[in-house]
Amino acid sequence: MSNLEERCSEAGLKMTGQRRTILKVLSDASDHPSVEDVYDRAKAIDSSISIATVYRTLSMLDELDIVTRHEFQEGYSRYEVNEDHHHHLIDLETGKVIEFQNEELEILKKKIAQELGYDLVDHRLELYGKKLSKKKK
Repeated sequence: MSNLEERCSEAGLKMTGQRRTILKVLSDASDHPSVEDVYDRAKAIDSSISIATVYRTLSMLDELDIVTRHEFQEGYSRYEVNEDHHHHLIDLETGKVIEFQNEELEILKKKIAQELGYDLVDHRLELYGKKLSKKKK
């Protein structure tokens, strides 16, 4: 049983063959797939999977905090498995999502919350940018 399957079982989710297929697609993803991406990849493994099953499963996994749904200002959602804490930089020209971690940023955000009288319990950071052009010499 995969780590994702274990997490789902611990959350009380019945593990069907179609859910296992969707979990495999998510765990194998090196990107942040949309519902349609997950559906296409799952359909290639199990042709009986419907788009409604993918929507329901992703929604349920999001509610259980097993996956995170991102909007990234694109008009549709993308998903990723909740594993390690990281942030995102989205390339506005290509749509590429770059994951990053930064210890200085972790310290700064806690400091800001404390200075405002809060204990930081959760957050999400998304940066949007365009690739710097190389300057001619």
